[in-house]
Amino acid sequence: MHPVAERGGDTMAVDRSDPQGAGGAKPVPDALRRLRAAGQSIWLDTISREILRSGELARLVRLGLGGVTSNPTIFEKAIAVGDAYPEVPGLLGSGMDPEAVFEQVAVADIRDAADQLRPTFDARGGSDGFVSLEVSPRLANDTAGTIAAARRIWLAVDRPNLMIKIPATIAGIPAIADTVANGINVNVTLLFNVERYVAVANAYLDGLERFRQSGGDLARVSTVASFFVSRVDTAVDGRLAGIPGTAHLIGKSAIANARIAYAHYRNIASTPRWQALADHGARPMRLLWASTSVKNPALHPTYYVDALIGPDTVNTVPAPTLDAIFAGVDVARSIDAPGEIVQAETLLQEVMSHGIDLDALTDRLELDGVTAFEASYTAIIEALTARRA
Repeated sequence: MHPVAERGGDTMAVDRSDPQGAGGAKPVPDALRRLRAAGQSIWLDTISREILRSGELARLVRLGLGGVTSNPTIFEKAIAVGDAYPEVPGLLGSGMDPEAVFEQVAVADIRDAADQLRPTFDARGGSDGFVSLEVSPRLANDTAGTIAAARRIWLAVDRPNLMIKIPATIAGIPAIADTVANGINVNVTLLFNVERYVAVANAYLDGLERFRQSGGDLARVSTVASFFVSRVDTAVDGRLAGIPGTAHLIGKSAIANARIAYAHYRNIASTPRWQALADHGARPMRLLWASTSVKNPALHPTYYVDALIGPDTVNTVPAPTLDAIFAGVDVARSIDAPGEIVQAETLLQEVMSHGIDLDALTDRLELDGVTAFEASYTAIIEALTARRA
């Protein structure tokens, strides 16, 4: 049995004896709706023209899928190679710049996804049913460039259930505030550090206050803060390996980190500053758990789902993890069960007592994330440039 299934208070008995599969668990076709009843929306962490045109996304939406996210890595192979986008040769042949070609085909897919998710958006009063598209990762350290790109993409897609993904870099913080102040939905990505999350949350409040002062309707703006999970465990566990007496810490740091972030979210939601905005229709900045596929084969595929269920949360999962959710998932509030936050703080203190600098580690993860997305984006542009030549 995997660690989360041992937690008291879980509902639904699920056989976890097979760490790689459902282990004989009874399929749960209403799993997404049950998770939503517990406060969590499940989004799909991939997009492709195939799932858009085949009816697969529409099927998942009917089953309760709440949204879709994209990033340059997801688009890389589909656009740069193969014939998934037959319009690309014609666009390149017309003399269009490769970056403009990428944006045009990406915008087309995002519009399609937004339209398929629109019934969810409407049925849930604009609280869910979103699709995300990222500004160029080359702008991660360019505040003004990010602001301009966010506005351009928002106008190009022209759908109320779009979220613009902006990385939580130092330069991204003021861009987040400005974008929200213009009434644009934001998905803040590449969050690893609790302190940075607090800065992001304050930027959201700044943006809402400015939007309200300009006469904007606060209920129109929705945001999520994408807190990356499994990458933290991969980094920490790699440093713990070989240190005697640390086996009990393996696979625990990421969940502890996420639970502490959620505690900060709850604290912010109780402040007079937030309440003044909520009284005017503002929506909370939900915490979104990203990178929730397991990297450690000893963990059950839904390990990072089971442990992080709670109100006002989203979990964006790749297709294999979504399949595992349908195969059987423990549905119970777990993000802030009694004693969990204290245990999380104690665990991270113990991790740091072994010489692991969590701040330095999460800073590195942010840099690596930006670098990886930029590399994927560059690969797309280079491949398109080569095809044009």
